[in-house]
Amino acid sequence: MGQIKVTKAPIEGLYVIEPTVHGDDRGYFMETYNLNDMKEAGLDMNFVQDNQSMSTKGVLRGLHFQKQYPQGKLVRAIKGRVFDVAVDLRSDSKTYGQWYGVELTEENKKQFYISEGFAHGFLVLSDTAEFCYKCTDFYHPGDEGGLAWNDPEIGIKWPELVGEYNGTASAEGYTLKDGTKLNLSDKDQKWVGVKDTFKF
Repeated sequence: MGQIKVTKAPIEGLYVIEPTVHGDDRGYFMETYNLNDMKEAGLDMNFVQDNQSMSTKGVLRGLHFQKQYPQGKLVRAIKGRVFDVAVDLRSDSKTYGQWYGVELTEENKKQFYISEGFAHGFLVLSDTAEFCYKCTDFYHPGDEGGLAWNDPEIGIKWPELVGEYNGTASAEGYTLKDGTKLNLSDKDQKWVGVKDTFKF
């Protein structure tokens, strides 16, 4: 018990989770999930699907959500470094339209729990990153919604990213400070802003 520290983020429904790392000259061991520790922190979610992705530097995935089958997600970077973001899309929330971000790295071993009702995405800041997430509902093709990653109404401050908003979610003209071009899927460059997107 007590191997996982759960800290509430400034937006209700978001949590930063830090495992206790036991290391010695052989390497390390840690618990990445413990049902009892989560329940003690007031989190009683049931995970049904685990996903893993690999992305290269400058890739931005998001901002995604499922409309009829919303997913809670427990995310972490097992390799590399990402900036992970959640945006509150709960229409009855006092923080509707606000965002919160946390850097997840293989060194800090932090995790981020994003409850249902948020849009989620991340930007890769290292040469490559491997990203794992546990989900509270299954992936449902056709149910995906999205939010423009650069909507000025939300104003996410993506670290190391430079470029000027051109009125769309296009990656054109954006780079990291080292010159790496921002890389988004075609679909992620077509999402609209918070005024016009789905609300929970």
